[in-house]
Amino acid sequence: MREQIGIVVQLQEIESNIDKIKSALEVIPGKMAILDKEIRDAEQDMEMKKSLVDELRKKYRLNESDYQANLSMLRKSQEKLAAVKTNKEYQSILKEIDDIKAKNSLVEDEMLKSLDVIEATEKGMVALKKEFLETKERIDREKEIIGEKIGQGEIDLAELNEKRGSIAKNVDKDLMLKFNTVKGLTKGTAIAPVLDSICLGCNMNIPPQMYNELQRFDSIKFCPHCQRIIYWGKA
Repeated sequence: MREQIGIVVQLQEIESNIDKIKSALEVIPGKMAILDKEIRDAEQDMEMKKSLVDELRKKYRLNESDYQANLSMLRKSQEKLAAVKTNKEYQSILKEIDDIKAKNSLVEDEMLKSLDVIEATEKGMVALKKEFLETKERIDREKEIIGEKIGQGEIDLAELNEKRGSIAKNVDKDLMLKFNTVKGLTKGTAIAPVLDSICLGCNMNIPPQMYNELQRFDSIKFCPHCQRIIYWGKA
């Protein structure tokens, strides 16, 4: 029985390592999703800034078109001014000229504001693009490292599963059944050592008589508290 317990301890260690690797692999998709979202957010931010500049340039062109149209109207009004014959017409055209100039002054202000915002946004985009490229480079590097971890994890998992299969063949069928049953009940650790009458699976004291019996390795014992298979830790 001592030999069988030793084999099961090895088996438990291998299965614990398998579970650790599986747990590490299970969280990787979530990490990848976070990285993908980060790069998408950065791309969207870049696109929003670009769209803003495009809209401002469009607005600037429309204002420029209005400005040129007003200049054309202004020239025509000034030409009419030279041909007026009455003071009433003269005053009317002067008001018309003043109105056009006022409109163009507002349009010109809008054009200047647009140019200021375009210039500021484009400067911001230069810094944002640099930041984006740095972020992308970092994320690509992190993804590469994660990819290597996945590859190594899958290799380690395959090796451990193969080793587990080889070791499991040497375990008594009844003991293997009990091991798998307890593992299912305890959600992982099926066997635990006992040191100084304390089960290291649940840190509870076992009865003195059971502790003495454990040292003989003549039968399978279960912790009365956590139901794990237990063995004398100094074996």
